[in-house]
Amino acid sequence: MDIHRCRFVPYPPSTINALAFSHSHIAEDQKTAPPRLAVGRANGDIEIWNPLNGSWLQETIIRGGLDRSIDGLVWTQDPNEEIHGSTIIGKSRLFSIGYTTTVTEWDLAKGRPLRQASGTHGEIWCLAAQPPLSLREQSSGATAGQWPGQHLIAGCTDGALVLYSTKDEDLQLQKVLVRPSSKKAKIISVTFQDRNIVVAGCSDSTIRIYDIRNGSMVRQMTLGIGPAGGPKEIIVWSVKVLKNGNIVSGDSTGEVRIWDGKTYTFMQRIKGHRQDVLSLATSFDGTTIISGGMDRRTVVYKQIGKGKPRWAEVSHRRYHNHDVKTMASLEGRGMSVVVSGGPDAAPTVLPLNQFGFENQRALPFLPQENIVNSASKKRLMLSWWEREASIWRLSKQTKPLSGNEENEEEPAARNRKLVARVLIKGEANITSASLSDDGSLLAVATSSDIKVFQLRTRRSEEGDGLKISKITCPTSFSYGARLVKFSPDSKWLCVVRPDSQFSLARITSSGTSSASSNASIHPYVSKLARLDRRIEKFILLGGLGSYDRTVTQIAFSPDSRILAVSDLAGYIDTFVLAGDEDLTRTDSAADEDDAASSSSSSDSGSDSESEEESNPRLVYGQHWTRNPAASSIPKLPSTPVVLSFRPATSSKPVLKALTNGANASPHATRNNPHPVSNSVPAVEDRLFVVTATSDIYEFEILKGGLSPWSRRNPTKVFPEDFRINKDQARGCIWDISASGSRERIWVWGVGWLWMFDLSRDLPPPAVEQVNGVNGTEGSKAPSRKRKRKGGKEVTAGAGSAIPDRELTMGISRTMSKYVHEEVEEDQPLVKDPYSSSAMDLDDDENQASALELSRRENSQNGQVVEQEEDDRPHHWHTYKYRPILGVVLIGEEGEARPEVAVVERPIWEADLPPRYYGDQEWEKRGVDEL
Repeated sequence: MDIHRCRFVPYPPSTINALAFSHSHIAEDQKTAPPRLAVGRANGDIEIWNPLNGSWLQETIIRGGLDRSIDGLVWTQDPNEEIHGSTIIGKSRLFSIGYTTTVTEWDLAKGRPLRQASGTHGEIWCLAAQPPLSLREQSSGATAGQWPGQHLIAGCTDGALVLYSTKDEDLQLQKVLVRPSSKKAKIISVTFQDRNIVVAGCSDSTIRIYDIRNGSMVRQMTLGIGPAGGPKEIIVWSVKVLKNGNIVSGDSTGEVRIWDGKTYTFMQRIKGHRQDVLSLATSFDGTTIISGGMDRRTVVYKQIGKGKPRWAEVSHRRYHNHDVKTMASLEGRGMSVVVSGGPDAAPTVLPLNQFGFENQRALPFLPQENIVNSASKKRLMLSWWEREASIWRLSKQTKPLSGNEENEEEPAARNRKLVARVLIKGEANITSASLSDDGSLLAVATSSDIKVFQLRTRRSEEGDGLKISKITCPTSFSYGARLVKFSPDSKWLCVVRPDSQFSLARITSSGTSSASSNASIHPYVSKLARLDRRIEKFILLGGLGSYDRTVTQIAFSPDSRILAVSDLAGYIDTFVLAGDEDLTRTDSAADEDDAASSSSSSDSGSDSESEEESNPRLVYGQHWTRNPAASSIPKLPSTPVVLSFRPATSSKPVLKALTNGANASPHATRNNPHPVSNSVPAVEDRLFVVTATSDIYEFEILKGGLSPWSRRNPTKVFPEDFRINKDQARGCIWDISASGSRERIWVWGVGWLWMFDLSRDLPPPAVEQVNGVNGTEGSKAPSRKRKRKGGKEVTAGAGSAIPDRELTMGISRTMSKYVHEEVEEDQPLVKDPYSSSAMDLDDDENQASALELSRRENSQNGQVVEQEEDDRPHHWHTYKYRPILGVVLIGEEGEARPEVAVVERPIWEADLPPRYYGDQEWEKRGVDEL
């Protein structure tokens, strides 16, 4: 494979301003929605992450806009309800602030603001959620008449403290508890000590305690005067409350202070930082405090001593390259982690209860969605961010680079040229963009609009750039889109709306050459409906609602006759293009208003949908219909992160069209002069799928089951290095010759690139291999650690476990008890995070999933497929390229090996704000400033 190593795409990483988990602690018997992590960035984006037992999947991104910033995030959980014996889990609601006077609630399913509230007060600097009423408090009767949910408290720059109500699924300003003060002390941080007491950290060296029931100030705690040579006033950047009620504060002097929660008096101070303490996190049991500062340090404190133990620093380390601006913690469901972030844009996951016994993990700052694609025939590459889309033309390399050669990237001047740049008007950022395979069309979508452009090559005397002209779009495109994608033949544009309803628009061109042709969009837009998965209403009404039905992946077959879409829940829906294309055929009249007002697709099977299937609307003699075998494709165990159809080869047997007894081409009759063909096309239908837990499947879409290769090669036979990899797959590149002599797929993630040979079966896992080559004698010794499904090591949610010989905490995990010089038993010194029933992930041999049953059905008629020995590797991988923003195909496909562009975006090449340097940090500041 020939590789262009590209680092010229200036994708700008954005500062992490806020982090918030939907739950800070989940009890074993607590009925609640699955936890999620919200990441707020300075460009207005909100990322939703699924911890996924340590796999950490970035599910969606709610795009921001011009002059928007997310500076605070808070989740609330509405109370559970019991209706007819069923428990409706309270809704998980997400709120944000952006240094304005407005609080915004977000619709996660649509990725848009749901409601907003504001008042006559200053800009909101901090936000906190009221603790919910516990079951014990509700049953005691002492809180009768109180709403058991969570209200919001906001601290403002003018000193005001404001209470916002979230009752009855609404958001309203309830009352201003504290009016702006004449001293103009800003409220910088805020938290709740209990449901009625608020702790506010201010900019005038004080921490104030308020009672929200009457708005009175209970106590004022003073931090004193700042250090000599600095400001007199101390800023309290962060406040937290321990389980026993004691208060922890971090301030601009670099000190962490502990305050008595009953008497509100000073107890202890710890100088753990050389600069401001910007963020704090605490464990649920109150035994651990973690602080992050401007000096890039992350410091861990624990209590030592007996009787009246005192807090002491037990560890400090620089996990970040810049300020540690914000932190959030999660405990429960087998996880115990703290996530931190700042201007270096990469969230870092630290173990909490297992600190010192597990490694940290840095999550990628690049988006999960591939923001780089290409028009391989024209050697064009598209990249987009914020409100800008850029197109480069990559020239052929003078000296090819192979994947295993340690060569530097080719000089930039000879390798690429910027040929087009599109700036989208308006305030909304781009949500998705697509470039057609022939390089003639560009589609750009925001949350409120879709724009389609035609690209033409300029004449030689006009330069190397592309001519860009706008194409008129149907009115239905004015709703915006979550995803857009062109079919390989550039005749169809698939649009996924923000509410995950999707449709296809037919694109036609007039003219004999690409330079003179004019593209247009057919006024009728084909709207498709996904299968009714029969999800219970009490599930859709509570928790995250229909958020997990959000469509995240689109894939067309190579001949554009099959469409596959997948959602966060793991469902795959497929559709086929029926009928024969006839450009001379006059279809029934359909204006734009009719197309816009046609019935919208939904998950419920309605009479209108069945009528539309029986009498489809034709576009040039063709129509999209649901795949007859779509319901046979089972739900996947986790979210699909890669969908791709295998390219067709001459060696693949041609499938017979499934016509249900009808002729492939129906004849015209007197009563039906224009018959509609409902036959399923005979095309390559094998769909390659990679999930968020590194499971790999290949489905035969038209048959509704796994392919023979996938039945013979379950995930457990894949290399262990691939299965234990924690970084998510981002995309794939096919390396298949037209004759079928070479069938390979290259799957890539943010820091790795794997090749699998699909022309033969993988070797048994008992044989140890080095990059897929057999021959190493012996087999790997079985690991004593518990494994989760797929072979991944079970941890508390951060990195892998630290070997005993590398522990730096000064103690081991176990203590051996000796009796007469013999070991009687080993007693654990560290709480086992894997003993909880929530982490019991061993497979149940008595139960079989739909996928396992599909593997067992008619796999080669029960016969073992014998294969000849071959010296070619079954698989190969490299970690040379990182961090990878995208991998795209460049150049014509054929018998020769493919030519690809690997786009990297190292964080050290990005423009970051200035950072703090310590006195003994041996760094060349002068070089950095040049």
